[in-house]
Amino acid sequence: MPRLNPARIAVLSAATLTAGVLVAGCAATPQTAGAGSTDPVAGGTLTYLEFQPHTSLYPPTAGFYPNGGLVNNVTDRLTYQNPETLEIEPWIATDWEVNSDATEYTFNLRDDITFSDGTALDAAVVAKNIDTYGLGKTDLNLTVSEAINNYAGSTVVDDDTVTFSFSAPAPGFLQATSTINSGLVSSATLDRSYEEFGAGNAAEVIGSGPYVITAESIGTSLTLEARDDYDWAPPSLEHQGRAYLDQINLVVTPEDSVRIGALTSGQADYVRYVQAFDEAQVEAAGITLYAPQTRGVNNSLNIRFTNPLVSDLRVRQALVAAIDTQEIVDTVFTENYPVATSSLSKTALGYKDESALLTFDPDASRDLLEDAGWIEGADGIREKDGQRLSLDVYVAAPQPLSQQTLELASQQLATVGVELNVKAADSGTYAADIKDPLKTPLYHSMVGRADLDVIKSQFHTLNRNVLLSDDAHLDELLELVASEADPAARLERSGDVQDYLAEQAYVIPLFEEPQVYGAASYVKGVSYESVGRPSFYDVWLDK
Repeated sequence: MPRLNPARIAVLSAATLTAGVLVAGCAATPQTAGAGSTDPVAGGTLTYLEFQPHTSLYPPTAGFYPNGGLVNNVTDRLTYQNPETLEIEPWIATDWEVNSDATEYTFNLRDDITFSDGTALDAAVVAKNIDTYGLGKTDLNLTVSEAINNYAGSTVVDDDTVTFSFSAPAPGFLQATSTINSGLVSSATLDRSYEEFGAGNAAEVIGSGPYVITAESIGTSLTLEARDDYDWAPPSLEHQGRAYLDQINLVVTPEDSVRIGALTSGQADYVRYVQAFDEAQVEAAGITLYAPQTRGVNNSLNIRFTNPLVSDLRVRQALVAAIDTQEIVDTVFTENYPVATSSLSKTALGYKDESALLTFDPDASRDLLEDAGWIEGADGIREKDGQRLSLDVYVAAPQPLSQQTLELASQQLATVGVELNVKAADSGTYAADIKDPLKTPLYHSMVGRADLDVIKSQFHTLNRNVLLSDDAHLDELLELVASEADPAARLERSGDVQDYLAEQAYVIPLFEEPQVYGAASYVKGVSYESVGRPSFYDVWLDK
């Protein structure tokens, strides 16, 4: 059985529960520790294993799952997106008003909330948070949040009322206030530079959430402790008051065998990133698997069409037709990874089925390449004007089983005469190469967000720009999604983008990506925010 290295990880015996304090105001009154409890139990320490170390706790960077898992538990948000219904509900804001063209939002706030440093969470600090995320601070290297579009500024009406204004309709802003990208931090925290939000400074990032980071070993572990006076969870939650757990020991455990071995042997209670090839072993050990969907842009290969090798639409269409996504899912993954049928997941808002343009058809792929002038060479790889149809792609560390996925895609492409070179992400030139379409004509990525704006976040030239695009029309289509005030019309605009991406063969959607977790049977109250980041507030231990 793989064992955890005690020299590297200080606490990884099974969590020991302590007698818990009663939580005032709970709908279900927590008991002290005891096996077989039917009501939530207060107290105890959860040992949680994370696949990767976090890089920053600046909320707009929280799209990276290790970052987001922390931000989700140490900050609150203005609003709460119900992960079941995706409806936006009150949280720090008790109610709000939006004008007819979605250029002005006014929020009324609770007046009884404090950050963990004791300072008040009032309208002034809320305004400072959203101003920072909406405008950025160049002097501190704090970037603009991809979740906020067309932001103009804020007006503090009184201590518990704030208005936000926009230069153009911003229909996605309300949902943006519910995301971890808009996690509320203290005024002093917002005076820190981007670098001071990074690893080594986690305990200095002050939120108002149910947990506080109290210790950090850079790249190795963090300790989160429950805030005793926390009493402002979203009103729609049954649980109110203090979190049930006393403490969370988060340990970074990148080795799959060690992470899964610790879970199945009882050394760990809860882990993120159960690989597809480990799912059967984990379930056989009596561990519960959770696979919340990320509800955004699917796990895909993005074709950088400014590279001359793939600038011809026929070549891009041939690449799409040569990839057998069903074989990839059947070979590498499990039923938790549905085959993609559009650039957006079926569980995403605005999804439109594009499967007719994504059909696996290797014969059609060969015909398209022949028509485009690419002739099979002596080694089976196609050539044109003395140049081989040879493309590079880097393994994407954040993507599940990226190397295996890309290697199988490479085998499939080889059958139609296309060479796909799968390169390791630890290359010294990796960071520069992935920003150069000549060196990285294909790029493996995804992004999760439960709002229509997610498609703009992925493809717009001023956001992630995964295509390294020069297509002004695509930008225009994306901007319409982000600025259409009418809800029905906005859904249509999202469909227009999905149509265009499929018609231009800019993207090869592979599968709908979940986040797969494993938790011991005694770990209760497991829940996730709307795109699969863990929420520890309701977690309790029945042992």
